[in-house]
Amino acid sequence: MSTIAITEANLDISDIERQFNLKQNYDPLFFSEWHLDLLPLNIEEIAYCDRIKRSYLHNRFQGIQENAINLLVISPLLYLAGCLEPPYKVRTEQSVEIAITDQDLVYKGRIDTLVIKEERQNRDYEYLWIVVLESKRPKLNFFEAVPQALIYMMASPNNDLATYAIATNGDGFIFIKRRGNEYAFSSDFSMFSQPDNQLYSVLQILKKFTTPCVPNQAMA
Repeated sequence: MSTIAITEANLDISDIERQFNLKQNYDPLFFSEWHLDLLPLNIEEIAYCDRIKRSYLHNRFQGIQENAINLLVISPLLYLAGCLEPPYKVRTEQSVEIAITDQDLVYKGRIDTLVIKEERQNRDYEYLWIVVLESKRPKLNFFEAVPQALIYMMASPNNDLATYAIATNGDGFIFIKRRGNEYAFSSDFSMFSQPDNQLYSVLQILKKFTTPCVPNQAMA
């Protein structure tokens, strides 16, 4: 059986749809979590998002690497969203392996950040997958991370539940939802948007994911 590193597979979305029998769902209600019933941010959260944006852009124009994106943007957003405290826990550089048996093929990789929700009866719910590309390579659009994210999401053992991902290179963000053999995208959010700070929306969506209603809906 052949083994391929996910970061070197050079797959596009059509390849992944074919290999994993996935299909995109265009119904806005399939992935309503990113745009319906979002709670407003408070003054402190707004100020913190503004500070994250200023810090990122200050360092971005001096050249920035993946670990700096995690430090400047991902970690603060996860903190604000409540993903760093119970019932959530975070794993970084988590090994991922998924086999395609009918093709004698195994994809291996390491997910940048994996947010896990502790469930009852000692069950862990692999909940939010975060894939980061280095923004020091500006020719790479953040959407280049989407195929990687989809492969990582296919490795989730929680196939009966919805799984979410963020694909980003620091400059832009997009959310992905996968449930069963269907997936969907949110709109994309840019760190360069003016005059609004689109990190407000990114944080609102993350906070929506951490509310009790999302796992409960997924289990239905």
